Amino acid sequence: MDILSIVYSHLIANEFIKSKAFERIKYYEYPETGDVDNPFIIIDPFDDGEPIDFADNTWIKIDFLIQVEVWSRNRLETLNLANAIRDVMWNTIGFKQRAGPNEYADGVFRDARRYRGSLYREDFKNL
Repeated sequence: MDILSIVYSHLIANEFIKSKAFERIKYYEYPETGDVDNPFIIIDPFDDGEPIDFADNTWIKIDFLIQVEVWSRNRLETLNLANAIRDVMWNTIGFKQRAGPNEYADGVFRDARRYRGSLYREDFKNL
């Protein structure tokens, strides 16, 4: 299961997020501070997923912890994008927000939020 692609596809399905950062939603790629002329969104998994919830000695779900960061030069734009991402993560994927760092340095606001959630296996038909 590719959690990065799942999160990405849900983020770009949101018109507000897509209009603000479509070409700048990245995996693992952090921008240089001087390159942040427009908002960036970075999706960074903290793990590969952990098998959870078992039935008949077979795991049925995978638990993920990921971080989604918003970088921009405008504090309110950063906050609004981060809140839109929070709503997408909860309403479409079912991932709950956890604590994460917020920083301001060199004219760039960074809102990094962590999300935890689980998804059902995709390969049950192959078992």
